[in-house]
Amino acid sequence: MISTHLLLIYLAALAAIYAIPGPDMALLLQTGIGRGTRPGVAAAAGLWLSRSVHVTLSACGVAALIRSAPWLYDVIRYGGAAYLAYVGFQVFRSPAFALSGGASVPDANDAGELRQSFFKGLLTNLLNPKALLFCSVLLPQFVRPEAGPVVRQMFALGALLVATGVCFDLACVFGAARLASWLRAHPIAQTVQRWAFSAALIGFALRLSMD
Repeated sequence: MISTHLLLIYLAALAAIYAIPGPDMALLLQTGIGRGTRPGVAAAAGLWLSRSVHVTLSACGVAALIRSAPWLYDVIRYGGAAYLAYVGFQVFRSPAFALSGGASVPDANDAGELRQSFFKGLLTNLLNPKALLFCSVLLPQFVRPEAGPVVRQMFALGALLVATGVCFDLACVFGAARLASWLRAHPIAQTVQRWAFSAALIGFALRLSMD
């Protein structure tokens, strides 16, 4: 059983890490602002699934395989960078929303749109090898062999990592939905917002491809 003291340190570390802006946060804010709460939650669900996969792969030792095979890391890294750049370009090309009373946010109940948002969240995180390596580096730091089976501890810590991420993701989505109400009344701010998130995603893509 993990000690309470160690658990609190772990949760504090997760909170600090999730608070740092990254491609996941940029995608959630853009989706929540431009498409609404439901698509934002769908994107958060995609991130949840991706992080769950990363935790499972880390517990199974797949991350160690990627570290020992630089070519595999590069394949995933460049694929992830290309996808982030593609999403950033899509954001740049997307039309402003609700510039006047006649326009509205796309129907959040549309199954196709929710599915698209879900897969954007899934692929944005899944194609980032750093997310997998992050799990494989962070989780073992808080594992104590004397506290019980290592695999069980890895999955318990991984579940907390995923749950904490969900809390931060939903906070981003609902915060973005509130911001959208203000943006609809300010066309210039909408343009700045789209350019800013597009530049952020493309910037994250460049950083990932050059690291």
